[in-house]
Amino acid sequence: MSLLTVKNLGQGFEDKTLYENASFVLNKEDHMGVTGQNGVGKSTLIKILTGEILPDEGQIRWQNKITIGYLDQYAKLKPGVTIRQFLRTAFAPLYRREKELSSLYEKYAAEGDSSLLEKAGKMQTYLEENNFYNIDTEIERVASGLGLAELGYDHDVSQLSGGQRSKIILAKLLLQTPDVLLLDEPTNYLDVSHIDWLVDYLNNFAGAFIVVSHDYDFLDKIANCIIDIDIGTITRYTGTLKQAMRQKEANRETYMKAYSNQQRKIAKTEAYIRKNKAGTRSKSAKSRARQLAKMDVLNPPKNNHKPHFAFPYVATAANLLLQTQDLVIGYDQALVKEAFNFSVGGNEKVAITGFNGIGKSTLLKTILGQLDPIFGTYKLSETAKIAYFKQELTWPNNNMTPLQYLQENFERIKPKELRGALAKLGVTAQQAMSPLKKLSGGEQEKVKLAKMLFEPANLLFLDEPTNHLDSDSKDALRQAIIKFPGGVIIVSHERDFFQGNWVDKTIDIETMNKL
Repeated sequence: MSLLTVKNLGQGFEDKTLYENASFVLNKEDHMGVTGQNGVGKSTLIKILTGEILPDEGQIRWQNKITIGYLDQYAKLKPGVTIRQFLRTAFAPLYRREKELSSLYEKYAAEGDSSLLEKAGKMQTYLEENNFYNIDTEIERVASGLGLAELGYDHDVSQLSGGQRSKIILAKLLLQTPDVLLLDEPTNYLDVSHIDWLVDYLNNFAGAFIVVSHDYDFLDKIANCIIDIDIGTITRYTGTLKQAMRQKEANRETYMKAYSNQQRKIAKTEAYIRKNKAGTRSKSAKSRARQLAKMDVLNPPKNNHKPHFAFPYVATAANLLLQTQDLVIGYDQALVKEAFNFSVGGNEKVAITGFNGIGKSTLLKTILGQLDPIFGTYKLSETAKIAYFKQELTWPNNNMTPLQYLQENFERIKPKELRGALAKLGVTAQQAMSPLKKLSGGEQEKVKLAKMLFEPANLLFLDEPTNHLDSDSKDALRQAIIKFPGGVIIVSHERDFFQGNWVDKTIDIETMNKL
């Protein structure tokens, strides 16, 4: 019996159909990946499966008595709670049993009732069988794998950054070991070593899971089946992501041939009807018209818009845009053991790597002048003009539309030109007029990139720009960076984004921190 059965699912958003008459199943052995371009409804599907959103049509049926774990990025973290205390809440039922055990021993000591001692023995066995006395060891295994150990287990959870917050919520979910995991973009704030750890964890996970991710290298390593959302349909494929994409392309080619053949047949039949509807063959023409009316006409294939854009450039005669000298970054104390000594040339592409929270974003903010250095200096060329892509999806007002947001930032630019910039990134006319809070993460990222199209620069600071973006958008972003005539400093945890050897220099902060 399937753990999850979805039948005839239908869901729309304003003037867009996300899915229509879609069905699929999740079996006990399934490690399922979810793919699709930005805005097709991947995150919406997860919310429908958890009951957060009610579908317009169809049935969602979970098997009775199974536990479902959902990666809730918005879970509340109370001030004063440490990382260890928060992670221990994953084992709340066991701690309740342990409290009951203590109570039984206290009653036995007071009453001497042997039945209480028997109950206590059974409860003690239950706790041992469920590994209660090794909880902290398990917490440290998972926390270390996701890069939380470096923060210290006594760190207040309310003081965590956005990425660290996502990690601790993911860690708690994994520690709960539900029957089914539902993960929406779990690698967004993970770095290479932590993604590798998560790959191993999920490959050894005894239950089933459904994972939404735009990191196709990650998906290909963990999935044994794929559901692909494309133009209102959900198609299930068995096998790895690469196998699924090959099958999808083969299916598309088959459909294209069938569509072309049918169109030729329709055109030929209509020509025959026009030619003979009033002649001696009118009876035959009417018969063919009836056949044509009953034909199940295939829908014309639709091509998703592929983003294409270029970052505007401000010319500079400087050969060196940035130079750091013994630069030490941090807040109250240094984040990195070794000082930064690097430069960015006039057209150099520089990648900054290292686990989340180690100081990548802090380095960018220091050079931008948002934070004071602990020690050392940095020097920007007098003609350096910086454009900055922030990692966080935060807005002055979530109810603003993308068009209103751009118009507020660029009052003198005509709406038509602003719409054109959004269109280049694949933001539709309808999405341009929808509140930002209703757009998917990928669509919001595209709005941020569209803003940069009106900010001429010769030095780009890009902090995790690939988060939430689909494969076509990542390809367009990569090409825009490569073709940009100026310097670029980019932070990204996705290894395959740097394919093609276009990066001139890599600064590995993790290596620096071990010296």
